[in-house]
Amino acid sequence: MSTPANPGDVATLGRSGVPVTALSFGAAALGNLFTPVTDEDAASAVDAAWDAGIRYFDTAPHYGLGLSERRLGDALRDRPRDTYTLSTKVGRLLEAADGSGGSVGSVGPDAGFAVPATHRRVWDFSGDGVRRSVEDSLRRLGLDRIDVVYLHDPDDHAEQAFREGYPALERLRAEGTVRAIGAGMNQTGMLTRFLRDTDVDAVLCAGRHTLLDQRAAGELLPEAAARGKSVVVGGVFNSGLLADPRPGATYDYAPAPMDLLGRALRAKAVAERHGVPLRAAALRFPFGGAAVASVLVGMRSAAEVVDAVAMFARRVPARMWEELCAEGLLGAGVPVPAEAGRP
Repeated sequence: MSTPANPGDVATLGRSGVPVTALSFGAAALGNLFTPVTDEDAASAVDAAWDAGIRYFDTAPHYGLGLSERRLGDALRDRPRDTYTLSTKVGRLLEAADGSGGSVGSVGPDAGFAVPATHRRVWDFSGDGVRRSVEDSLRRLGLDRIDVVYLHDPDDHAEQAFREGYPALERLRAEGTVRAIGAGMNQTGMLTRFLRDTDVDAVLCAGRHTLLDQRAAGELLPEAAARGKSVVVGGVFNSGLLADPRPGATYDYAPAPMDLLGRALRAKAVAERHGVPLRAAALRFPFGGAAVASVLVGMRSAAEVVDAVAMFARRVPARMWEELCAEGLLGAGVPVPAEAGRP
């Protein structure tokens, strides 16, 4: 697969026939990730993404205790349903809970949403839990179907996810309730197992195929390519460090270690020597992998959408990738994009 030139270029997830755009909209921020987002800004962000040709939108019950799903459903409801792809996730059920305080706590992948603590997250990868989660998501979204469902972060629940959760997704796909299935995680080992041992259409790999962390290139990407499966890459900025490398920047939801900050600053210097913003390099890097169908970027405002689209469209010369390799910032054998984007 050649490197896409435009955010709206389309690929399909595995053999499912489900289309996704090269740049996709990550809706975690619409659930008030870290800081509140107004309803107006959430709707404007989706509008701006639509205007830019983005037609793949990803959410999850986890994001803001359902707020992200509700806002995304509201923003998409009046658009023709067959013109976009929507994915959500299963594995965390939302149960009503007492309390009205904000749920923001220590920064981490399971916290950090600025929403009232009206519900609590309950891990559940059982067959019944998967079906209930999909039904609950459809109600929150207010839409008639979900195109793609991922098992969400089953790291500590592998046995139940493989024994019960995955077969439930397979049945939902066979029934036509969903069109494509997969798993989404911040690691590569279990995602590679899903590719080998199940019939998923795609995996969503967050933060493990970036300019700072290329673990997916070892087994995950080759396995996906060999089996005709797709990889959606999220977390290309490693939660902030590659967007703006500076003291205090975050890496994987925590303050960035000094050695990684140093690597990010070196990568920034290389990119800028070739006239490329680091954000543009980070967005385009994943497409070196033949199995990569889409890069998923979290966006909380129209301005962030406009910036991501502009960065995605920047031309990235082959010489920049060569210098990153020569500087030891990209590992030996790590695939890099074969074609540059349009100026």
